[in-house]
Amino acid sequence: MPALTDLKLIASGKVREIYDLDDELLLVASDRISTYDVVHPNPIPDKGAVLTGISAFWFEQTASIVPNHVVSYTDGVPAEARGRGTVVKKLKMLPVECIVRGYITGSGWKDYQASGTVSGVTLPEGLKESDQLPEPIFTPSTKADVGHDEAIDFERAAELIGDRELAERLRDVSIAVYKHCATHAREHGVILADTKFELGLDADGVLTLGDEVCTPDSSRFWPASDYAPGRGQASFDKQFVRDWASSTGWDKTPPAPEIPADVVKRTREKYIEAYELITGQPFSEWLSRTGASA
Repeated sequence: MPALTDLKLIASGKVREIYDLDDELLLVASDRISTYDVVHPNPIPDKGAVLTGISAFWFEQTASIVPNHVVSYTDGVPAEARGRGTVVKKLKMLPVECIVRGYITGSGWKDYQASGTVSGVTLPEGLKESDQLPEPIFTPSTKADVGHDEAIDFERAAELIGDRELAERLRDVSIAVYKHCATHAREHGVILADTKFELGLDADGVLTLGDEVCTPDSSRFWPASDYAPGRGQASFDKQFVRDWASSTGWDKTPPAPEIPADVVKRTREKYIEAYELITGQPFSEWLSRTGASA
């Protein structure tokens, strides 16, 4: 089995590295964490394995809705990447982020306050912050190589994709996957407020779910026991790091400050808690399944 250093690195993002395996790719989720699009110098231990394990759970859960890119979590994954690595099919990724919102929060709440709409979708009057929407809505965005993604409406998404029928399929699949995951999460004490997906076409032109699925990095997870509309909600994701970063006086430009040990510890605990609530399994079982060292 080759080491990671023996493989051809073709991309490195804020969280993931992508390696070329000829006919396939190896995605490796790191323990890095960013706030305000800046990566902090110290990691959150086990974060990469949590992201990979939660995605694995959802990919298996939603395979009957849409095919996914997963090939293996063990075969072809170097020992030092076990638990964090996934061998996947190469896809021709579509040029939009597929965002689905089931609750009104974040940038969607700001847009609703200003116009009563989100990405061209008109919403009922009188919604409060964090209210559940009557039905989940598809609010796509561009994929920006530099800077921030831009919210767009469905018509613009269809233009970017260049195939309206495929855009409709993309929208319908995204909403169906969200509904499935949100229902399961709610039954396990977690509200999936919103999330983003990335989809592409495989070698046969089949629409395929890629990247990650409903993780604390790509979604807003709220503890159902603490949910109350009319305010912001507690979170299972970067909440502790964001709160700390906001309190430091840091101007949100590089370099990001080092995260204190107590904030690292609490953030790690929240990521693992999200994994265990959603999957119903101890996090240690994912490490054991993939041959990762605990």
